[in-house]
Amino acid sequence: MNRREMILSTAMTAAAVATPALARQPTGPSMPQPPVAKKIPVVIEQLGRTRTDDYQWMKDDNWQAVLRDPTLIKAEVKEHLTAENAYREAMMASTVPVQETMFAEMRGRIKEDDSSVPAPDGPWEYYVRYNTGDQHPLYCRKPRDGGAETILLDANILAEGKAYSEISAASHSPDHALFAYAEDAQGSEVHKIYVKDVASGEVLPAVIESATGDFTFSPDSQWIFWTNRDDNGRPDKIYRRPVRGGETTLVYDEADDGMFIGVGRTSDDQFIVISIQNQETSEARYIPGANPTAEPVVLEPRVVATRYDVDHWADRWVIRTNADDAVDFKIVEAPTASPAKANWKDLVAHTPGRFIEGLDLTRDHLARQERADANTRIIIRDRAGAEHEIAVDEPAFALSLAGASEFNTVKTRYAYNSPSTPTQTFDYDMATRERTLRKTQEIPSGHNIADYVVERLNAPASDGQLVPVTLLRRKDTPVDGSAPLLLYGYGSYGIPMPASFSANRLSLVNRGWIYAIAHIRGGSDKGWGWFLGARRMTKKNTFTDFIAAAEHLIDRQYAAAGNIVAQGGSAGGMLMGAVNNMRPDLWAGVIGQVPFVDVINTMSDTSLPLTPPEWPEWGNPIEDAAAYDYMYSYSPYDQVEAKAYPAVLATGGLSDPRVTYWEPEKWVAKLRPATTSGKPVLLKINMEAGHGGAAGRFDYLKEVAHDYAFAIWAIDKGWEKA
Repeated sequence: MNRREMILSTAMTAAAVATPALARQPTGPSMPQPPVAKKIPVVIEQLGRTRTDDYQWMKDDNWQAVLRDPTLIKAEVKEHLTAENAYREAMMASTVPVQETMFAEMRGRIKEDDSSVPAPDGPWEYYVRYNTGDQHPLYCRKPRDGGAETILLDANILAEGKAYSEISAASHSPDHALFAYAEDAQGSEVHKIYVKDVASGEVLPAVIESATGDFTFSPDSQWIFWTNRDDNGRPDKIYRRPVRGGETTLVYDEADDGMFIGVGRTSDDQFIVISIQNQETSEARYIPGANPTAEPVVLEPRVVATRYDVDHWADRWVIRTNADDAVDFKIVEAPTASPAKANWKDLVAHTPGRFIEGLDLTRDHLARQERADANTRIIIRDRAGAEHEIAVDEPAFALSLAGASEFNTVKTRYAYNSPSTPTQTFDYDMATRERTLRKTQEIPSGHNIADYVVERLNAPASDGQLVPVTLLRRKDTPVDGSAPLLLYGYGSYGIPMPASFSANRLSLVNRGWIYAIAHIRGGSDKGWGWFLGARRMTKKNTFTDFIAAAEHLIDRQYAAAGNIVAQGGSAGGMLMGAVNNMRPDLWAGVIGQVPFVDVINTMSDTSLPLTPPEWPEWGNPIEDAAAYDYMYSYSPYDQVEAKAYPAVLATGGLSDPRVTYWEPEKWVAKLRPATTSGKPVLLKINMEAGHGGAAGRFDYLKEVAHDYAFAIWAIDKGWEKA
């Protein structure tokens, strides 16, 4: 895909204004005054259209290097971000006690010496556990029939002396002799992959640099394959080398900047598969496991708007696809030697409204997960074609297929929870249908399910569609419009918002709040068609669905206008920016976490990691005038205007490669002078993290407590009481 440069003409006018970090408001000497962002207007001409951006200077020209080393951020940007953080802390100083209290509550709900249910594989079982007080996990194994534990990796030791450290992937080799792990040490998602000899405990000297974190061993354990991350933060190549060190070989080079790539093994270990895809098109290439150095073979050439993903079931390929107008996907099978589409045969036919999310293969069974009406179910199928269902009879819940950790087994694993019910993990015998409860999530500080009510409403959208809304409240919380309500939404990329349990939410709910999730279009909560109904030229359905959910909650007296806090992150942060512009009267506060708000500029900058891959999602404003005009009409940053905005909190991470730090920074800089309400607009930038926030499990809770404290502060108008 060719890269195109925008035509920029910069008007370096005398609009630069100093940025006083410690200035005071003339009308209130006891109140801190916000930083004033200087304006350097940049006129951008594109497709015969012109727009002016006063804050483009906030984007560091050296952003690629900053992702890998955040200390390289240019001084004026760091100064402004530091001033913004100081202003927010000063404005929210009164919330520190409630932040500390909620953090203590959230930590009290964590079993600090927790452990995952062991996953059996051959003679061993593998698991992750925590020691009391530790921020990071230990990766361990022990003999399957009992015996001493081996600590494969203590991530706390790896994190010592680092501001940020996260293990994004970890796996043992098929022969159990090696253990590999990918560490992100900046929050930028640029990883190093380490391989450890389990017997000696030594990390092999040939560390893999600049990886995405995606890797796999060959079935014979002699080779390691991984995905490279280029200087613009994109996955572009698959490499291979002898696992204990040796010459690196390029296996696959993706020429299209708009495609994501990855590598893995099939469930039966017969093949290594390279997956290639964007939001609407995919392709797979396979390498025989018995010949890992062979050239990859295309399974079925990519066709725009056709998606498929593949696995191998001992004697055949099994493929999940939307081919042949199977909007909600179907499952087909194909011969091992001739897997092209001409030989595909339906195994599980397409059923509209029943979205097949994924599948897991074991020797004699195929387990699949389906989603409909914002709930899930699991279907078990044997080789003869007989099927049965694992189902739950509740109004709103999350049932998730964890799958088997080995191929030659009759057991799979799944988890169940609901907004009021902590997670239960079950082993399930697919032949006898016997289930065994392996673990129930413990809440050490106590949790009584009977104290809570879970409800499911359907909010009518303007075009007649019904938008599911999941509610959690205490039984004693009144439904008369008086309770504060937090409404959460996402609505992009076909990612559903499960009606799941979160112990952290209880810190709001136990204070008399109602917590609501809007299952809006753009996600796949009601099937893949629910996603297709809010993308590109219908994207505004995401925003109007969220507003419809709020209005329905008001009509049903679960909330009152101006007594709702809206929250969303990343693409859900774009949702926050859009509904903030469209209906500011509905919200007491808006929390945009790592918000994708500078849509036109970002989707016109081909150097950014996600721009070419996401044109199928949003449209291409560089080449398509209609896409430009539609995108501009909802772009939160571009549509800011003088009006009475609610209190706003925008958050970001300095090393975030997905939503770069300057998006929330620019949004706040433009919102603050525009709002006529007198309500605060605040910015919180984590100077030591990326898209996901803090890596440590307790540090992350502090961020959640901070955002919830802002919600309470917004409802109570805490800035007026300072």
